[in-house]
Amino acid sequence: MSDQANHPADTPLYPIREVSRLTGVNAVTLRAWERRYGLIQPKRTPKGHRLYAKEDIARVERILQWLNRGVPVSQVRELLEQPETVESPPPAAGDWESQRRQLIAAVEALDLGRLEALFNQSMALYPVTTCIDELWQPVIRELEEHWDDRLGAGLQRRTLEAFLRTRIGIRLYHANLQAGGPTLLILPMPDDDGPLWGLLAALAASDRGYRVQWLDAPLPLSELPLAVERFQADALLLTSGRAEKTDLVRRQLPRLAEQLEVPLTLCGPVARIREGDLAGSGVEVLGDDLPGAMTRLQSLTQAA
Repeated sequence: MSDQANHPADTPLYPIREVSRLTGVNAVTLRAWERRYGLIQPKRTPKGHRLYAKEDIARVERILQWLNRGVPVSQVRELLEQPETVESPPPAAGDWESQRRQLIAAVEALDLGRLEALFNQSMALYPVTTCIDELWQPVIRELEEHWDDRLGAGLQRRTLEAFLRTRIGIRLYHANLQAGGPTLLILPMPDDDGPLWGLLAALAASDRGYRVQWLDAPLPLSELPLAVERFQADALLLTSGRAEKTDLVRRQLPRLAEQLEVPLTLCGPVARIREGDLAGSGVEVLGDDLPGAMTRLQSLTQAA
């Protein structure tokens, strides 16, 4: 079937960047769905640029519905061809659980080849939000629960940090070149064991269209207003997998929030642990669920 037959001449067409913004699916994933699985068939300009009709965008939304229910991407095309009235099958039992077990095993074995394969597979086949919610966030939570009392935990942690720093850093670099959203400055808090939560937050924010400036080590609180000014940040996001010191949370962070002209926000396990301490403080507690945290952050930066 020709592209012209799929998209009549009077049908509005959208470039891939706009489709990504509307659906939350990044351009790399959209191209993978087209090339590898034939899930969508956009029109092409004479120069080869993809253009999507409203029907294509609706199809992307249907793909997301299946993926979010746990259906492997390889099975989605067959389901899309079924009539809308066909009852949806149950999620593929154990699919995400199996991927989590494989990922944890790769980290514990320091198997970088397997780690690379699992990372590339998840990012190519599923939306970033789904990967974070179903795979990376639960895995990091589980690993952190055991690392404190396990031999070789430090080596596992630093290996995973180095791996994600490189892979996510590359994605941030390319995404920032095209990002048109607000600028978000992300830093870890002083007691955090490492940049894992900051890396995931940076990935989630970039997927939402933010231009992300991510620093992998804490700064003195006195330097944060200058950092916000120099990076021209529209919001400051602090992350931590720890509870952090009580004085920092109850006194220093609220004081910093008063000094800043942009929202001071908090996410990661620290946000769940310290939510009660920061009620009414001026610090915006976004929670430890990163996709949900990004939704709350968007409401703050849009209002600003």
